[in-house]
Amino acid sequence: MDIMGSAKRPIKLVLADDHQLFREGVKRILNMESDLEVVGECGDGIQVLELCNTLHPDIVLMDINMPVENGVVATEKLKEIFPDIKVIILSIHDDESYVFETLRKGASGYLLKDMEAESLINAIRSVVAGHAYIHPKVTGKLINQLRRMTYLDEQGVTGTSPVAKEAGVKYVHMDNSPLTRREAEVLRLMAEGKSNKNIGEFLYISEKTVKNHVSSILQKMEVDDRTQAVIIAIKNGWVTL
Repeated sequence: MDIMGSAKRPIKLVLADDHQLFREGVKRILNMESDLEVVGECGDGIQVLELCNTLHPDIVLMDINMPVENGVVATEKLKEIFPDIKVIILSIHDDESYVFETLRKGASGYLLKDMEAESLINAIRSVVAGHAYIHPKVTGKLINQLRRMTYLDEQGVTGTSPVAKEAGVKYVHMDNSPLTRREAEVLRLMAEGKSNKNIGEFLYISEKTVKNHVSSILQKMEVDDRTQAVIIAIKNGWVTL
């Protein structure tokens, strides 16, 4: 169903955060938009599952630090029971480990609570349209972590070695991806932040060939840019911590 293109009803949201004043502020902001409607709110991870069962929202804005059941556990359970409901984490934590974990559990976005109202609204609309959305401040840390993981993998550091454990790395693998081996190599280099020219030099292929691989990767992964491709790779378990 094309929610964005339909005039029948607004996007329905549930807020899951244990701070009532914060929820009230977010609810006021979102309800000012004609295409957004907060239909429910709660303060812990158990209640959010109950609300989803009765209200069937399109999106849940989920905090991480909540009583009874935290947002990471709640996200995993929610996606198992209601796979069509999208989860956006809205947190104070900008640690990349939180981002990796929530994306692996099924979240479609990771936002910071200090972001501007307009950015929050745009992020919600982007996720409803089928895209992943990561706060720019977090994206930089995410890429740096991927860069470190890729370096360790290229050095032959396995997930059981002391160095890998210290770095928080388990494995980098692409076993269940739709990409060819060469496309997987290009994606890994994209995650390092390399340009098409640098990727070509590293793999000994032309820049034009790299562009073709990048286009194929984005098409197969159904994303619009490189950052989204890296995020999807994390969500699908091709890169794990």
